[in-house]
Amino acid sequence: MNKLPLIIKREYLAKVRNRSFIVMTILSPLLFVGMAALVFFLTKANNDDVKVIAVLNEGQFFEDSFRNTAALSYVSFEGMPLEIAKDSARHEAYYGLLYIPDGADIEQVTGNVEFFCRESPGIGILSAMEGVISNKIREVKLRDFGVPDQVMRELGSGYRINVENFSGEKKLRGINEIKAIIGGAFGYLIMMFIIIYGAFVMRSVIEEKTSRIIEVIISSVKPFQLMLGKIIGTSLAGITQFLIWTVSAGVLGMILAGVLGISTDELGPHTVSPEAAEAVNGMSDGIRENLQPYIAELLKISWGWLLFSFIVYFVLGYLIYSSIYAAIGAAVDNETDTQQFMFPVITPLMLAIYVGFFSVFNNPHGPIAVAFSLFPLTSPIVMLMRLPGGIGEGGVPVWQFITSVVLLVATFLFIVWIAARIYRVGILMYGKKPGYKEIYRWLRYS
Repeated sequence: MNKLPLIIKREYLAKVRNRSFIVMTILSPLLFVGMAALVFFLTKANNDDVKVIAVLNEGQFFEDSFRNTAALSYVSFEGMPLEIAKDSARHEAYYGLLYIPDGADIEQVTGNVEFFCRESPGIGILSAMEGVISNKIREVKLRDFGVPDQVMRELGSGYRINVENFSGEKKLRGINEIKAIIGGAFGYLIMMFIIIYGAFVMRSVIEEKTSRIIEVIISSVKPFQLMLGKIIGTSLAGITQFLIWTVSAGVLGMILAGVLGISTDELGPHTVSPEAAEAVNGMSDGIRENLQPYIAELLKISWGWLLFSFIVYFVLGYLIYSSIYAAIGAAVDNETDTQQFMFPVITPLMLAIYVGFFSVFNNPHGPIAVAFSLFPLTSPIVMLMRLPGGIGEGGVPVWQFITSVVLLVATFLFIVWIAARIYRVGILMYGKKPGYKEIYRWLRYS
């Protein structure tokens, strides 16, 4: 193994000194921040387009019920005949006309409400108007039964069961889902890194194979050493580029936000019903009070341990898949021939994302979640979804975490060994498109 550091250094320097590597390292953060700024401007421009809706209310139930929001503006057409109101709304370029007929009964009135427009309206616009009407129906019916306004407001609050463990500690509903989303974000980052940078190793092997340089190198280095060195060296180059992207994109993003004056308020949704906005304003103290337990629970997460676990699974997961990519590169002559092998490689990653979310959300300690968090090809993603729940009592058992890491290390060494056996035969095979049976025969060569 005394030649391994030299191979790693050679592969690393060959990548970071490559002109395309340098150009992409510089341009990618600029493109990413520029695209984010473009999305922001397009979203803002879309939200600034206020929809003006004419309201023809012939009855008394909905007087002053429709109030302007940041996305919707209402204009009263009171006293107009319906046909004239429709003609005015069409010619004056209103988004639509909401017609509310007269009637003695709220159900009769709402059953004949109609909305006239040129095109099919968005679901957010319809939901805003339907929310006003639904609340009014509920309010009128409760008032007809003699229910006081205070009682009606109390009826709007939902009932929730208090949840505690057997030790008396209170548990929050939905906290497992929130923690799974946090872990899933880390897992998704690993998947994207593997897909993007795993191909680096494959291309490096293909380039050396087609240039015939490998025939000289293999005469003085064992295939296992060469394969391991290429995987580690290329992986370090990819990690270097990724870290540069992350830091520079973050710095550029903060600079851009400061220059443009982008605030978090501008990034939120604007299309809300007046009742929803009023409810939020009136219940702001209650909302803050309800959020405090969730914030406290998230602060209890061992973020240092979670970051350490992310690095461990990030490195081991990438090494395993880059070994598979290297084996594919050794078996083919060009990237076109790699397509038949790519789907089996990507499938475990996609399976980990979807099965992980469904299983960890519902039961983070169930058999499916545990099995996928131990299986080496899916554990870097699924285990990270479970780890925000803690490790040890009440969280991921210590033995499962250790077993998962050991299996990852063993799988990496095993795949490198398999890749080296494919490598020693495949690097000398030219002009032939191998299949799975052919590769299996290469593995059996002594």
